Amino acid sequence: MRAVTWQGKRDVRVENVPDPAIQEPTDAVIRITSTGLCGSDLHLYEVLTPFMTPGDILGHEPMGIVEEVGAGVPDLQVGDRVVVPFQIACGNCWMCLTGLPTQCETTQVHGEGMGAALFGYTRLYGSVPGAQAEYLRVPQAQFGPIKVPQGPPDDRFVYLSDVLPTAWQAVAYAGVPQGGSVAVLGLGPIGDMACRVAQVQGAGRVFGVDLVPERLRRAKERGVETFDLRSFDDEKELVAAIRDQTDGRGPDAVIDAVGTEAHGSAAARLVQNTAAILPRKLGAPIAERFSIDRLAALYTAIDLVRRGGTISLSGVYGGMADPLPLLTLFDKQIQMRMGQANVRRWSDEIIPYLTDKDPLGVDDFATHRVPLSEAPRAYEMFQRKQDGAVKVLMQP
Repeated sequence: MRAVTWQGKRDVRVENVPDPAIQEPTDAVIRITSTGLCGSDLHLYEVLTPFMTPGDILGHEPMGIVEEVGAGVPDLQVGDRVVVPFQIACGNCWMCLTGLPTQCETTQVHGEGMGAALFGYTRLYGSVPGAQAEYLRVPQAQFGPIKVPQGPPDDRFVYLSDVLPTAWQAVAYAGVPQGGSVAVLGLGPIGDMACRVAQVQGAGRVFGVDLVPERLRRAKERGVETFDLRSFDDEKELVAAIRDQTDGRGPDAVIDAVGTEAHGSAAARLVQNTAAILPRKLGAPIAERFSIDRLAALYTAIDLVRRGGTISLSGVYGGMADPLPLLTLFDKQIQMRMGQANVRRWSDEIIPYLTDKDPLGVDDFATHRVPLSEAPRAYEMFQRKQDGAVKVLMQP
């Protein structure tokens, strides 16, 4: 089959690789009909290269048709249309039953000290072949795949794999009170969708911050009060402008949908780039022990949120030596919640919103649809924020 493989920093290629097959009774194999390009994929493209191996298959946002089912998967049949969550979880362990499939005790990557295995996401999360491919082996298929009806286009459901539950969890963790206010830092796919989720769940005011014109335009058209970062001399001016809209306090909650790729911190970027270009045997220990993130977005969130408010982190951070302003966090009595989205925890709540009325705007959420063969160009375009790219879907 054809699949998108990682070959080095900013080097992805579409290559022929072996077809997946059933290996365990709880496996299924699906033929992928749509697969997303995620902002998290750009971390592999740019930052997390010490944890990658040339030939790794990328991607974790698929949907498709079941082609083969193991004997231990009673609820799936060949021909079923399914969305596959990005994490791999059993559904039966204590963590899964507690609503934390990202911490699944069956699939935790114990050798790396990490949580549940993920599709297409480095050796830290199991080196599981990813979903930017023609076919995908799905472990733990007795729990993971979400069956969806035939008929509507893939765009209606594909975001159940990651974008929708990640944005849903970001808003849930933010604890925005009814009629309250929330600021979303970063209006990429997750930030954009988080704004929409906050609106349908009753937030009174939603502020969106970005510096990419297309992203700002999309959010503004849906009623978000947008702030163009380029219009301010520094983050302090931005914070002051939003506080002016909230009686001088700041919003009730802030969602950081940017993560480690925020602008700023030349020192952090130097460490990231150094680890990325060194041989893997040298770069990986540096990244694991001494990695620090570019924390501009998080620092802004800490400054911006009102006293007693909540910060919800959905942007990916990977630093082990990040300096945090604990005095400010303590003094302002800020609550923080974070983590990978627990897809199956939220999927049943989300599905009723994927109706003909389309309140979340999923049908036209993608800005680009490209064949899988154009993946290298899609990565470059998305990473450079060219051609108005906000969300890219690929069809094998």
